[in-house]
Amino acid sequence: MAKIGILLAGCGVNDGSEIHEAVLTMLALDCLGVERLCLAPNIEQRDVVNHFSGEAVSESRNVLVESARIARGEISDLAAVSASDIDAVIMPGGFGAAKNLSDFALAGEQTEVHPDVLRLLQEMHKVKKPIGAICIAPAVLARALGAFKPELTIGNDLATAKLLESFGARHLDCPVDDIVVDQRNRLVTTPAYMLGPGLREIAVGIDKLVGKIVSMVA
Repeated sequence: MAKIGILLAGCGVNDGSEIHEAVLTMLALDCLGVERLCLAPNIEQRDVVNHFSGEAVSESRNVLVESARIARGEISDLAAVSASDIDAVIMPGGFGAAKNLSDFALAGEQTEVHPDVLRLLQEMHKVKKPIGAICIAPAVLARALGAFKPELTIGNDLATAKLLESFGARHLDCPVDDIVVDQRNRLVTTPAYMLGPGLREIAVGIDKLVGKIVSMVA
């Protein structure tokens, strides 16, 4: 049985992983009978946001600990996971991808990817294992794998697309219910909540992404 990694970045759209996208990814894998391995870096979040008010609060939270909420406690420290442990990896979106897995939300053209995230993505790419990225998470791929000219999507936001192309990526516009497949680099991306508008619509694209990733493993 294939084992697919789900790389989480905390819990909650404003400072961690987008919960809907993460759970829909898990559900799609489960429906296909595929084993999953949730993983996250053991680091402090860049910030903490009150998801009721939308305001930042003065407290600290750990990305691995918060991600464990989504994974129901079944999660591994990213530092202990390598490409040999999984057959593919999928990154849900949410601002955690742009704050914790990278600093894209703040650094823009000067974005840096967290060292363990960079390591795993480059290991996966080197051995040609598939990588999926949802919503804003393709920004992490663009930075980590820009030297390989990846083709990907975050939907149709021109400013964000321009930034990704400055990293070396080729951005392709894509509707919420579809995917972009870069067969050469073994990448699959979908816009999800970069476009919305709701759970039903993003589920279609995420189902397609998961299905494609699993077919690439088989």
